[in-house]
Amino acid sequence: MTAATHLTSFPSGDGARGKTPWLALADDLVDAAWRHASPARSLLRLPGPVSASGAWSDGLEGYARTFLAAAMRVAGENGDDPRGLLARYADGLRAGTDPDHPERWPRFGERRQAVVEGASIAIGLAETRPWLWDLLDERTQQNTVSWFSDILGMTGFRNNWLWFQNVMEAFLVSVGADDDPNDLARNHELTELLYVGDGWYSDGRGRDGERQNFDWYAGWAWHLYPLLESRIRGRELAQAHRDRLAAFIEQARSLIGSDGSPALIGRSVTYRFATLAPFWAGVLADVSPLRPGETRVLGERMIDGFLRAGALNDDGLLSIGWHGAFPRVRQRYTGAASPYWASKAFVGLLLPADHPEWAATPTLPEAPRQRALAAPGWIVSETPADGIVRVVNHGSDRLGEPRTVAHADDAFYRRIGYSNVTSPQLGADAVADPRESHATLINANDRSAHRDGIQRGALTDRVAVSRSRVHFLDPEALDAQDLTGMALGPILTVASVVNGSAELRLAWWRAAPQASGRAASTIELDADAAWPRDPGPWRVSFGGWPLANPTGVLPGRVANERAISRILPVRGADRLEQIERTGADPFGPVSITPLAVSSAPLPEATLAAALVELTGTPTTRSNDTFAGSAGETPRISVISTGGGVGSGVAAPRVEIRGDVVVVTWADGSVDSVPTDGPVA
Repeated sequence: MTAATHLTSFPSGDGARGKTPWLALADDLVDAAWRHASPARSLLRLPGPVSASGAWSDGLEGYARTFLAAAMRVAGENGDDPRGLLARYADGLRAGTDPDHPERWPRFGERRQAVVEGASIAIGLAETRPWLWDLLDERTQQNTVSWFSDILGMTGFRNNWLWFQNVMEAFLVSVGADDDPNDLARNHELTELLYVGDGWYSDGRGRDGERQNFDWYAGWAWHLYPLLESRIRGRELAQAHRDRLAAFIEQARSLIGSDGSPALIGRSVTYRFATLAPFWAGVLADVSPLRPGETRVLGERMIDGFLRAGALNDDGLLSIGWHGAFPRVRQRYTGAASPYWASKAFVGLLLPADHPEWAATPTLPEAPRQRALAAPGWIVSETPADGIVRVVNHGSDRLGEPRTVAHADDAFYRRIGYSNVTSPQLGADAVADPRESHATLINANDRSAHRDGIQRGALTDRVAVSRSRVHFLDPEALDAQDLTGMALGPILTVASVVNGSAELRLAWWRAAPQASGRAASTIELDADAAWPRDPGPWRVSFGGWPLANPTGVLPGRVANERAISRILPVRGADRLEQIERTGADPFGPVSITPLAVSSAPLPEATLAAALVELTGTPTTRSNDTFAGSAGETPRISVISTGGGVGSGVAAPRVEIRGDVVVVTWADGSVDSVPTDGPVA
């Protein structure tokens, strides 16, 4: 494959070709990466940014993650390897595990990130054993066992990393070496402690021990590796893992739109179609609750969407980004080769060519569905007609920062709304000023409040309530390590009442308890953390769904070619605004978020509300026009006070009855929202 001929689309929903396009894509992805192999073939140094672990580790990552795709491709074809992929990886293994070779791999004690990559190598070697490992010379096998054996007795794994250790120790046993029973017992205990229910694992614990770290790692790590470990050991997947995998698939299916696009939520989204991994795992383990062919069709649509959106650059490499290249989705551990964890999407190639999954052509569900996912604390609303899924978040925060360290909202976890057609805004200014898909307070300095840990309240298929102690940040003082750079605010309660594509978002605040024995003061230190209090007053701000590449803008309404985002003031928030950002959204260079904001301070225990809506763009769009800004900073403008915002769900009636807010919709449905005491 040359740089000019890489795939830009993928057969979508057509079972006639079976495995063929999947094999071709795996071959092309691996070939493109191998243009950047080191002379000894042990390191694939892809062009792009270097991770916090350094270029040496990143070179190993390039080898390991592409090996995962190559191994699935060759193993699934019973050793057929038309491009000679395994010979390349055998050469790299010889050099990488040779302690005296100039292109050797870092050992686990030298670069901890090597633990992650070691698991991919172990899986690849196990799946291709007859065509690679069994043909290696004895010295290379011994060096490889020695390299893996550094994992024995390692401790400190507190999230999905414990499965990397399990997989490598399983491989050691499979080739006649030793594992460490203490490691396996400890990791089993940790696995059980991090299992929350309904198939969901919390990927580690938060600052205060809460299990509220929910994202795609629950699938592409916590559910995939148990299956792969069982394959290495030659065992059936344990019944507990079978049951949990099936439960997870049944829920996670709601996070993928009918067009195959997954919700953009959580870290490491640059892995893109790795989201398919648990669905393929369910088919391999024969526990999937989906109909035959549904996983494949979803996968075809998903990969086609990413390819058409530019996930591969001009050299055929997976870029760091979501659609095209967008470096701001990076975490510190993300390097140029990191996106190749997308190789997990090829686990399905382990199925034989005559498996029903390759040929069945099911009709995907067409009816809208709305449901609560109790473990992560989400309400998910699916509308297959427009392919949109919406996640309303009242339970996931991934709070890891110490109380005495100033911290901003983690945009991937602490927004209220996520979807498969929108993204949290990721520019530095947006992180400092969280507004989109949110409900927040604005202080006298016009700074938005940031949420701390989420405290859960009610959760049903239609109503969710959560609260958090909020705080305000001064970015300049924060950069200077000035203690006045963070000020604590009140306790903000947010509720969501979800009705299909619409959500009534409610908010109210109550003062946080004062430190015992001290008078209130703007410089008083909180009882729990060494920060001053923000004295208020505070206005309320409701942020609608942000849309990139806007083609139409009206008061309280933004449209692009894919969706319409709408917000309507209902109570307390009387003014419509919009915030425009440049370079903050992976879906496009310019994005706009519609806002509903109160013009006056919101008194304590006073209810405010706004209706937010996200729908697909109709076939006949209005002739709204938009002139995008080329500026480098966000632009906030007031565009109306009250008034209509175009067609959409009508605002419901809101009534306060004691400690309950009653919401009556135009369709006749009625919802009740419990409050934490009287509100006005």
